[in-house]
Amino acid sequence: MPQDNSPNHEYALRRQLACRQYDPMLARTGSRACQTRPSFPDFIPDMTDFRGVFPYLVSPVDADGTVRTNVLAKLCDDLIGAGVHGLTPLGSTGEFAYLNAAQRMAVVQTTIEAAKGRVPVVAGVASSSTADAVAQAQAYERFGANGILAILEAYFPLTDVQVESYFRSIADAVDIPVVIYTNPQFQRSDLTLDVIARLAEHPRIGYIKDASTNTGRLLSIMNRCGDSLRVFSASAHIPAAVMLIGGLGWMAGPACIIPHQSVALYDLCQAGRWDEAMALQRRLWRINEAFARFNLAACIKAGLAIQGYDVGDPVPPQAPLTADARKVVEAALRDVSL
Repeated sequence: MPQDNSPNHEYALRRQLACRQYDPMLARTGSRACQTRPSFPDFIPDMTDFRGVFPYLVSPVDADGTVRTNVLAKLCDDLIGAGVHGLTPLGSTGEFAYLNAAQRMAVVQTTIEAAKGRVPVVAGVASSSTADAVAQAQAYERFGANGILAILEAYFPLTDVQVESYFRSIADAVDIPVVIYTNPQFQRSDLTLDVIARLAEHPRIGYIKDASTNTGRLLSIMNRCGDSLRVFSASAHIPAAVMLIGGLGWMAGPACIIPHQSVALYDLCQAGRWDEAMALQRRLWRINEAFARFNLAACIKAGLAIQGYDVGDPVPPQAPLTADARKVVEAALRDVSL
């Protein structure tokens, strides 16, 4: 019988391997926990249907500003091999606020090339200027991004109408799905529920990642928008709890350093094995706690360095973790190790 090298078959094999590496019980023949998508040959990948675990990638950059494309490509390949469902360059963990245009382009292009169409790539677009954000989104779409993560950077406060216009302009400018991202801790102008509901009516705005730390707000978004706007958990939320109330998965930096465990958590939630999912979630929360204590990029870059990835230090003026902080990350990783 000829060997099957199709993307569908490769995906099914990766899912089984990822499950087996974390929990052999999940990889039993016929276990629904490893079949969050139908197995080959029934499944045809939809690169615009986002769900599951989307790690926010770090941006490995040398001291002279050169993007370490070989390191990033290897990280992407390893994450896909671990069973993640998509990749997100230039999220918060990707230090988008500290990179110039050429560095951002290099990060996105490297991620798309490394993914090789195996999983969707949702590229982060962030600016204080609508025109610049639109130009970024259009460039990333030309590169081959499957979606856009839209982030608003604001120096002066903006009205609801202005905030809505920014996100709507990005969605109007591309032909790929848009994920709107709100993080009140870092953004000067947040999205209100009314603005979110109006944006959900746009044909290309189908997802939101809310990092408000307020899980009740997520439920309000779900109740208000229904299936027109689907919700991803952030590291500021408890992913299993978000999936319990109807969330699609997890878009966050910690998935970079615990991809197998993150995929296993998603699979347990999809299978409705909530007692097991919460037991695993309690263990994984150590990573989220460390992530919340320290600089976002510094924490994840330290975790990846501990695992052998030469991702370098955070982009200045950020600083790497201190020796004591690094020990906290090391201990958290040991606690959740395979």
